[in-house]
Amino acid sequence: MHDRHDPEDAADTDTAKAGFVRVRGAREHNLKTVDVDIPRDALVVFTGVSGSGKSSLAFSTLYAEAQRRYLESVSPYARRLFHQMSVPDVDAIEGLPPAVALQQQRGSPTARSSVGSVTTLSNLLRMLYSRAGDYPPGQALLEAEAFSTNTPEGACPTCHGLGRVHEVTEASMVPDPSLTIRERAVAAWPTAWGGQNLRDILITLGIDVDTPWRDLPQKTRDWILFTEEQPEVPVYPGFTAAEVREAIRRKLPPNYMGTFSSARRHVLHSFATTHSAMMKKRAASFMVSSPCPTCAGKRLRPESLSVTFQGMDIAAMGQLPLKRITSLFAAYADDGSERLRELRRTRPETAIVIARIATDLCRRLAVLLDLGLGYLTLERSTPTLSPGELQRLRLATQVVSNLFGVVYVMDEPSAGLHPADTQALLRALDGLKAVGNSLFVVEHDLDVVRHADWIVDVGPAAGEGGGQILYSGPPEGLRAVAASQTARHLFAADHRPRPARREPAGWLRLAGVTRNNLKALDCAFPLGCLTTVTGISGSGKSSLVSQALVELVTKALGAPVAVEEEPADAETLLEQEPAAETEGRIEGGLSGIKRLIRVDQKPIGRTPRSNLATYTGLLDHVRALFADTPEAKRRRYDAGRFSFNVAKGRCPRCEGEGFVMVELLFLPSVYAPCPVCHGSRYNAQTLEITYRGKTIADVLGLTVAAASDFFQDVPAARRSLTVLQEVGLDYLRLGQPATEFSGGEAQRIKLATELQRAQRGGALYVLDEPTTGLHPSDVDRLLTQLDALVTAGNTVVVVDHDMGVAAASDWVIDIGPGAGDEGGRVVAAGPPETVAACPDSRTAPHLRAFLPLG
Repeated sequence: MHDRHDPEDAADTDTAKAGFVRVRGAREHNLKTVDVDIPRDALVVFTGVSGSGKSSLAFSTLYAEAQRRYLESVSPYARRLFHQMSVPDVDAIEGLPPAVALQQQRGSPTARSSVGSVTTLSNLLRMLYSRAGDYPPGQALLEAEAFSTNTPEGACPTCHGLGRVHEVTEASMVPDPSLTIRERAVAAWPTAWGGQNLRDILITLGIDVDTPWRDLPQKTRDWILFTEEQPEVPVYPGFTAAEVREAIRRKLPPNYMGTFSSARRHVLHSFATTHSAMMKKRAASFMVSSPCPTCAGKRLRPESLSVTFQGMDIAAMGQLPLKRITSLFAAYADDGSERLRELRRTRPETAIVIARIATDLCRRLAVLLDLGLGYLTLERSTPTLSPGELQRLRLATQVVSNLFGVVYVMDEPSAGLHPADTQALLRALDGLKAVGNSLFVVEHDLDVVRHADWIVDVGPAAGEGGGQILYSGPPEGLRAVAASQTARHLFAADHRPRPARREPAGWLRLAGVTRNNLKALDCAFPLGCLTTVTGISGSGKSSLVSQALVELVTKALGAPVAVEEEPADAETLLEQEPAAETEGRIEGGLSGIKRLIRVDQKPIGRTPRSNLATYTGLLDHVRALFADTPEAKRRRYDAGRFSFNVAKGRCPRCEGEGFVMVELLFLPSVYAPCPVCHGSRYNAQTLEITYRGKTIADVLGLTVAAASDFFQDVPAARRSLTVLQEVGLDYLRLGQPATEFSGGEAQRIKLATELQRAQRGGALYVLDEPTTGLHPSDVDRLLTQLDALVTAGNTVVVVDHDMGVAAASDWVIDIGPGAGDEGGRVVAAGPPETVAACPDSRTAPHLRAFLPLG
């Protein structure tokens, strides 16, 4: 990192001192050596099409440099742990305060992290119960730690704070007792050689493996399943029981000595030690989970649960919606309330504690309620939260933190927010700004853009076609920038033309749907149409579509829906509550659906090894092209040689990942470029083969847009690339690791992968907030693709807050009217114009703004 000295330095320094952050020569990712001055103590919104370079400027340059400067200020001992951190490619940045990043990210992978822990509200409640709770007569006061499920002082001794106990039973390990042991009655044993080995050992031990399991003596069955004994016996594979007895009598040498392990021992050992997510999930499938008998699922020690406040133990309090907790404590936060006056007369010391904690609780809760999160409970685990919900929780925590003089760098804080809740978000941002902070926000929501003090518009296009500052100044000035895609939508004088509404080809009718806050709901989806399901955050949209609709249709079709495997770590698998069952039925319309395709925002891969080219199948075509070159044929390199998952072609140091994991002692591990292949993934011999002057690594370094030009005359590759461009992903690199994709990008990659397949019609597509991370101009492109799916004879159901998508749909179903217990009903259903006229719908006024006048 260096500062550039030139004659303008004095003037530039004056700019920085005058309240601006001065950036000179930024070249991160696609930024084209940009210079820009950005005001401090202001709400600055970075706009531009998806992939234009907004995040490269806001996060990879400004935030990264602020973070680097902070780390350089810490001790040399701590600093040496961060030597792998990349330095932003920029000549100079001046006037940059310390920064806090609030990025889009999925919830913590552990179920022990909750709404209460993220917001620190749980800490306040623990202090309240410790100091001011109602104790049983004679019980000693407990410290705050005794009310935490994550401490030895508080965790239930039976379930260790998990709330559930897990055991293996005969029924769980032997699902079909009519089978014999040879027919693999003991399903919990390994499926391959390991299982055969255990069956051969049982033959040596004289146990009949050809009698149905249920006809074996109970004592024998219990020993096979539950014994801790591990006898070592001679094994004669392929021998009958009689032949084994004879071989032992004659003392014939066995093939090998085998050690027996009971089914329970195998399951528990596999679960505890395997590094394979698949093996861990398999082991977990034989474990029966039930609420802990000691704490009844409340996860705390009995003495902790005996302390109450307002008649509730702390676990019951954690199950209340935040809105209810606020009303509960409001009486104690009000200095003049009758309840507090009475408490001061009877328990004056306790009254002081309760009033102080209640005031702080209500102050923090008010921000959460204002951000539309009043439907959440304190015990809701973060893995179940959407990225938008998690970011707003963290935003609320910052609003009440009283920090000042810092830059908050935010990534789409409006993600997952209904337009009705956006005003609350803007109030929260204004609150942070009012106490002397700067806000640098990457955002597509036009309401947030209009509210900005300053706009930095990056573009004009994505990837190589972007990376330039089109405009930096007050919002109104953007109107005159012809090259700006943002200006076209921000100052649009006319409304989108009214699309021709399609007539339903039939109706998929759901009845009696009960799931989360949906109670005996009836709902109908038109077939052969594009339907958008709207409603405020927490109203029950995803419960209806992504859960109930998907599960009922999947069950009716008799085929499992393809979903990505989540990473399986022992703690998370054990802590997860059993998935809630959807009650309800399909009453008609299923004959019009042959397939269900769910396109969600789950990651397409968990390591840098998975990327865009591998997921879409594009790499298969590319590898075939390289294997077909004359030099590859001369060397007898097949297509496998050009896979970084095969030993013969990949770099031996990083084994084809392009990165090596660097351990940072007590800090999270980071990935650093491989020192041997420098991130190319391949060994030197593989990289000697070129196709049209490029190595396989060069091709993986191309953006989708550049690769489309490069493979112009290769139909197989061109098809994949065209569809990726059509869903607005032209800026992604083919070899870009899946770990770098946002939820919205992952979803559009899945959609593109599906779109490139031949359309047969009769499919039901379900998408959950596909417009996340999309600029309005990219939303138009997405709508074109969704329309094409419907035109091809499919049904598309979208959960989304984008009113442009709702207005362009054939049918809108509005769920609400409120969130949590105040939602879960169909407020309105019909063409967009019908829903826009509904007086009870919180969506209606926002939808009207997107419909043609008159």
